[in-house]
Amino acid sequence: MSNKKTGKNFQKQGVDDLVMLPKVNEEQILENLKKRYMNDLIYTNIGPVLVSVNPYKALPITGEDTIKKYVGKFRHELDPHAFALAEETYRAMKQEKINQCVIISGESGAGKTEASKLVMKYVSYVSGSGEAVDYVKHVILESNPLLEGFGNAKTLRNNNSSRFGKYFEINFNAAGDPCGGAITNYLLEKSRVTFQTPGERNFHVFYQLLSGASDAEANELQLYSADNFQYLNQSNCYTVDGIDDVKEYADMRNAMCVIDIDQGTQASIFRLIAGILHIGNLTFYENEKGNAVIADPQVLELAAGMLQVQSFALQNAILFRVVNTGQAGGRQSTYNVPQNVEQACYARDAMAKAIYSRTFDYLVQCVNTALAKANLQKSCVIGVLDIFGFEIFETNGFEQFCINYVNEKLQQFFIELTLKAEQEEYNAEGIQWDPIKYFNNQIVCDLIEGKRPPGIFSILDDTCYTIHASSKGTDIKFLQKVGASHSSHLHYRGFNSAFSVKHYAGEVTYEVDGFCDKNKDNLFNDLIEVLQMSSNAFLKSIFPDDLAAMAAKKRPTTAGYKIKNSAQSLMKTLSLCEPHYIRCIKPNETKRPLDWEHERVKHQVKYLGLLENVRVRRAGFAYRAPFPRFLKRYKKLSRKTWGLGGGYNGSPQDGCVALLKDLQLDQNQWQLGKTKVFIRHPETLFHLEELLDRHDYLCASTIQKAWRRWKMRKHALEQKAAAADLLRGKKERQQGSVSRQFTADYIRYEDNYVLQQAINPGTGGEMMVFADQIVKLNRRSKPERRDLVITDKAVYMCMRKKKGGETVYSVTRRTELSSIGSISLSTLCDNYIVIHCPSEYDNLFECERKTELCTVLQEYGEVATGRKIQVNFTDTINYTIKTKDTRTVSFAKNEGCSDAQLQKSGKSLTVNIKSGLPKDTDTTPQGFSNRGAGGMGGGGGMGGG
Repeated sequence: MSNKKTGKNFQKQGVDDLVMLPKVNEEQILENLKKRYMNDLIYTNIGPVLVSVNPYKALPITGEDTIKKYVGKFRHELDPHAFALAEETYRAMKQEKINQCVIISGESGAGKTEASKLVMKYVSYVSGSGEAVDYVKHVILESNPLLEGFGNAKTLRNNNSSRFGKYFEINFNAAGDPCGGAITNYLLEKSRVTFQTPGERNFHVFYQLLSGASDAEANELQLYSADNFQYLNQSNCYTVDGIDDVKEYADMRNAMCVIDIDQGTQASIFRLIAGILHIGNLTFYENEKGNAVIADPQVLELAAGMLQVQSFALQNAILFRVVNTGQAGGRQSTYNVPQNVEQACYARDAMAKAIYSRTFDYLVQCVNTALAKANLQKSCVIGVLDIFGFEIFETNGFEQFCINYVNEKLQQFFIELTLKAEQEEYNAEGIQWDPIKYFNNQIVCDLIEGKRPPGIFSILDDTCYTIHASSKGTDIKFLQKVGASHSSHLHYRGFNSAFSVKHYAGEVTYEVDGFCDKNKDNLFNDLIEVLQMSSNAFLKSIFPDDLAAMAAKKRPTTAGYKIKNSAQSLMKTLSLCEPHYIRCIKPNETKRPLDWEHERVKHQVKYLGLLENVRVRRAGFAYRAPFPRFLKRYKKLSRKTWGLGGGYNGSPQDGCVALLKDLQLDQNQWQLGKTKVFIRHPETLFHLEELLDRHDYLCASTIQKAWRRWKMRKHALEQKAAAADLLRGKKERQQGSVSRQFTADYIRYEDNYVLQQAINPGTGGEMMVFADQIVKLNRRSKPERRDLVITDKAVYMCMRKKKGGETVYSVTRRTELSSIGSISLSTLCDNYIVIHCPSEYDNLFECERKTELCTVLQEYGEVATGRKIQVNFTDTINYTIKTKDTRTVSFAKNEGCSDAQLQKSGKSLTVNIKSGLPKDTDTTPQGFSNRGAGGMGGGGGMGGG
């Protein structure tokens, strides 16, 4: 599968690791990525970092066959792939017992969600099984349609864009099997519920419900086509290429069942989804006093019915706002303040968004509850972060500002771990290397989240807190405050109604209109009270708010405060894991395969810091580990660090030096720091891992061979005893057979790969139990040499011949053990044997080890068929040849024949042989305790015959 690193391939396909580029500059990186993309090679490494380019088409590289190729393989052994990174992540978790995380970044439409699915799919495949483990895997994989239905939408850039951030932690037990997990969701784009730009859609679930609901559901929920709903028809986009809303609806309902959401709760959830659509159809007009009035009372009745609340209560909550004046504990006055049309629309939309977002939170909690159901002990965690990508639209608002802030924090995390921390570690450890310049975006993070001086979020919160009355003009006041604090900041620019921030991904201009309202994220108490009075138990359960406690709270929590805390908490969580990175790139805006927009990709390569990443990787060290950890892992590779007791008595540092020198690694490939070993190139580490695998394999093989030899000797004694019982009193014995050992393999079958290949295609995993050279008599009674191989399923006759100077084998006959009717031997001391196959034809041949052969056929014939093959002793044997003619072979004593002599007369044969040892000669192994038992126990292994 892996491509050869030839000059011809490089010209056509580029290198699969950007660290290996002959020249390192931005254009070379772009050209290399383009070459690979045009050859459907969408993955490229930068050392341990994986770059993934969205192919915008299905490629045959995500199925089970591909997964199998990556199982147990190191990154360098096969082409770059999400499966290779997942294998590395899983192996590190299992072997090192250290928490891991996969951080997937890139802009919207770059393929982040697909990459996260592939990581999950791989981990699910390679981990173990069992009822509880399989249940957890099932929940992990089957929850996707549910979360995508409620959390994804079509945008201008991506037909299945995640409109929320998701950090999925999978818990593993000590054996490396999934035993639970948890999802943390970030910043659902609630505004999409009530508004979409032209060419985009609302969340998938609305269209899935309208398309997939049964007639009964549609009638009960009063569902119509999407263009009849205000919350869906603003964008004039109802369908998406490649998305089947009917099928997706069925998959989503199935996912709900998988995570144990009962049918009644499911019905309540979709009743609320329909209710949101009907709420959106509420329109208002202004009366003579300037107050809002609901235009169509029937729409109000329908919306109230879906929410199962009183229509007049819903009307009052939307058209009036309860305002309390005075101090708590003192004299207070309460007023019902009429709302104007704009304020009524705000209340309507706020209610719709709140119902939707709390329903989404409930579904995430259901997934977490299902994952925890197995209640298994966890040892380590693998986290997968699939979070909204960096966004730059024609008009950018509060949502884009929050999304881009989180991406800024992730970029900071990436810089801290892959660039800044790496260089700082080299300096701290005293490692010699050439420093690389890079842009540290800490200055941008401080501009947004700083406290001293206050960042944009802090100024926004302060503005929202100090202005209580009308929101009119508050956004401009916020803008003025930010300008006053940061007008000289290198990454900030202010305008009349907007400001711009120069992010790591480029400069983005944000319109401040709506910043304060969206940050306050208010749902007035009047609306909450109405929803708490609903007869829909589910709706009441997702609004458990304590309104009295909320009223007493001096400073309400804002959306900006929540996202800032969530982002900081996420960074803390990620810092406790060993990170792995997938950097996703969107090649074009057309969403078409093999379409490469140079400037678009160049911009992403620049802001993802790929050039700096390559330079640091080339200048630095691919791997490092503390002395004790490195020695513990690799000490068995050297006799100087691995004795009979398995320990090393010196210091860990001295042990590392002794180990590395004994392995004769090039001194340029490693350095010792103050506390760690540093390995320069990945290939050196791969070499160590391969040595480790080889060492463990050889040790395991040595133990297995020793055990098998003991088992074989034990079983051979049992067979020899059974043979003594079989022949005693029935056949004269040869002197040589009294002391002969049974060893099963007399032609070195185990070492004969060519013979194995000749037999293997037809064996289906059969086990060799006897192999010897024989002399077969053909239908003309001519002797022909053959290799006879008996497996636990069949008997094989193989002919060998020379071809091109090499020995080749062909199977001339395969006889199933189940088709053998009986075996015939003479009573004299000859070596002839006839295998009778009533449904086919018989075989007459001479085998020096006939006694062992008969014993093996009886033993494995009984295992295969449940019956013991009959052995007959007679000096006149009739047998059938391939043409179905019958032949006869007779046996006679002739003391003048030292060896058996064959005479042919027509269709009859006569074998003359001198007398042998008496028939009652006992050949049972000396001291064998099972004499006369008749059966054989403890058999098995390759030496079983």
